[in-house]
Amino acid sequence: MEEYSYFDEDPKKGWGFVLAFAALMLFTAMGLGIDGDEYLQHEFLNIPKWYFYVIFSVDALMMISLVLMFFYRKVGIFMFPVLLVLHFFMHNYYLSTFLYTDVTNLFLFTGFGMLAIIPKWKFFK
Repeated sequence: MEEYSYFDEDPKKGWGFVLAFAALMLFTAMGLGIDGDEYLQHEFLNIPKWYFYVIFSVDALMMISLVLMFFYRKVGIFMFPVLLVLHFFMHNYYLSTFLYTDVTNLFLFTGFGMLAIIPKWKFFK
């Protein structure tokens, strides 16, 4: 019996994959920009220095996980949402800020998964 697949059999990255990836990277960079802005105002806002070591590390790991996703690595798929939620909760808990960039990024990741990750899952290592 022949197996039928609704998904694309080609490992080539299409426009949907590239555009979704670019949107994720854009909103991740926007979150990094917010963190940079807070760092510049940390004395005025009374934010401890250790917070920025942690939050910039989370930002860097989020970008690394996106690059891993781009090169079809499953670890990036699992790292990104965990780090994104950690980033959101750190801002919410320590600074009492609700970051819409993180929420939008989470929705984009869900759309990215439906559009690009699920159809190409068998190509991820």
